[in-house]
Amino acid sequence: MSSEAPEKDAKTEDPSHKKLEDAHKKGDVAKSQEVVTWFMLLGSAIIFAMMAPSTATALMEPLKVLIMDADRFELGGEGFISFFNRLAFSILGVVLVPLCILSVCGIVANLIQHKPLLSAEPVTPKLSKISPLAGFKRLFSSESLVNFIKGVLKITVMGTVLFFVVWPERDRLDTMMTADPAIILFEFQEIGLKIFTATLIVVTLIAGADYMYVRQKWWKRQMMTVQETRDEYKQMEGDPKVKGRIRQLRHDRSRSRMMAAVPDATVVITNPTHFAVALKYDREMGAPKCVAKGADAIALRIRELAKESDVPIVENPPLARALFASVEVDGFIPNEHFKAVAEVIGFVMRLKKGAGWKSS
Repeated sequence: MSSEAPEKDAKTEDPSHKKLEDAHKKGDVAKSQEVVTWFMLLGSAIIFAMMAPSTATALMEPLKVLIMDADRFELGGEGFISFFNRLAFSILGVVLVPLCILSVCGIVANLIQHKPLLSAEPVTPKLSKISPLAGFKRLFSSESLVNFIKGVLKITVMGTVLFFVVWPERDRLDTMMTADPAIILFEFQEIGLKIFTATLIVVTLIAGADYMYVRQKWWKRQMMTVQETRDEYKQMEGDPKVKGRIRQLRHDRSRSRMMAAVPDATVVITNPTHFAVALKYDREMGAPKCVAKGADAIALRIRELAKESDVPIVENPPLARALFASVEVDGFIPNEHFKAVAEVIGFVMRLKKGAGWKSS
């Protein structure tokens, strides 16, 4: 008994589409922070490569004025306020484009990992989030240990890479202190691009590995037990017992309507005992219509109703079997049986017009 319990509760089934949709609505998605870091670094590298010179030039002039004419500004005076406003607008103009680029990178970093998400579930107050016991468990959980190891490895690898990138440039860094500002800016940009390139290469590997780890862990968390799969199927499709009962009720109502149409039939064609097909025809109809049919017990009931209502019963086993197999209730008879049925109905009509008909 105890050996069967773990197997029963084991999550062995892939998550259903509904399970994944519910998790997405709750904000539970596979998201690697390292992928976000990679995109932010990429955006920063683009900004540094394209805008570093122009940004320095845009800020150089107002800062030069501030440094050279610092003794001429009166603190709180109109000149100082005017200069400060110009400097603020210059800084705003410089940082606006980088902020837009970084915002786009942040959005793309999330959209590339999962579809658009708007959920208040992650920020909804929960007692488990403020519980000291729950916090202690999270602090010393396996996930925290993995994140700690990832952080140490990342710092170690990044530090090693940056060392090998910057160390060969140590002589240039010494000479930059006494070089012309324009040369310093160019050399700083060149060294900076090397650092960004090396960092992006390393972070690409880290982000790829981290995303696969996070994705696999998230997928494992979404997996379902066999019982959960059955419960969800019942919830979505309905309980099979209930559906069976509904089908039975519909079948019973359909049979009741069918039996109610037998007294108005023109003729009942029988096997004579296994099949019975009740047909109705008048001159306004294009072809005879099947109003009831059945086999065995239902056929017997159709014959009984026909006798009670004095509906003619004609024994024609081949025709009865053919009609039972080819025509549905409330459907018109197929063309291939029209001639045989017409003969039967014509025979019944002649008998009714003659000495009369008494069903037997």
